[in-house]
Formats: sequence, structure tokens, C-alpha cells
Amino acid sequence: MATDRQPLCPSAQPEWPGAQLFGVVGGTAEAPATAYLPTPQPITEQLLQLAGPVRPAEVFRIAAPCACSGCGHFSSETSKCRLVEKTVRWVPAVVDALPACAIRPACRWWQQEGKAACQRCPQVVTEDFQPTAAMRDAANPALR
Repeated sequence: MATDRQPLCPSAQPEWPGAQLFGVVGGTAEAPATAYLPTPQPITEQLLQLAGPVRPAEVFRIAAPCACSGCGHFSSETSKCRLVEKTVRWVPAVVDALPACAIRPACRWWQQEGKAACQRCPQVVTEDFQPTAAMRDAANPALR
């Protein structure tokens, strides 16, 4: 899990140090839905192969320690993740109740935006090739 100084990014890539699988994306391309694991699993080569023929970040939700200023979505001025700020502002919620998420206590999105982030999280796909316009805009680091 994350250290006290470094929360987990719930939209990490599998090659990031400390990466763990915490959910599997199901649903449809138009309405993705994450199924959360009861316990995060370490990323292994065997696990990554289960994603085939697509790339792991298309079907797995992966958490890893936040890269902070090493990430284009991080604002050093405010020490906040702009990706989750924009997601909460522009993307509609898809659930009312908080999903059963094992990384929530250490999740940067939860720590920063609370319930509003969790209500949108099930529809997030890290590598989404058919995002909604709102999701595409939220994921664009150039937009504020």
C-alpha cells in the first residue's frame, strides 16, 4: 500500500513501481463498469498476460504510489491531482453508494475529492479508446 507521504494513484500503469491490481473493467465500451477485488494483487507477468489480446490498462484498474510532480496531471502548486478534479467536475456519477474498494483509505482520489471521486471511479478506464467527450477532456492534461 501507499506510504503516509505517497498516496495511491488509482489510474496507474502496470509498469509503475509498487503497482497492484485492484479492479477489473467489465461492462461495455459505452458503459464500462469496474468490479473491485476484495484484496489488491501484485502485478506479475502472469497476471498481465490474462489481459490479452488487449493491453492491461484497458481491462485492469491498477494502483501505484502517486508519481506527484512526475505526472502531467499533478499540480505542484496545489499538490492535487487535476485528473480527479476534472473528472468530478465534468463526468457524471455512475453510482450513488460507495463501491467496495480495497484501496480507498490510501487512494489519492478519495483523499482529495471524497465520495464524488468514488461515484465516478467505476467508469474509469486508464487506456480508453472510446471515451466520452467529458472523459476525454478530463484526461487531457492541457485542459484546466
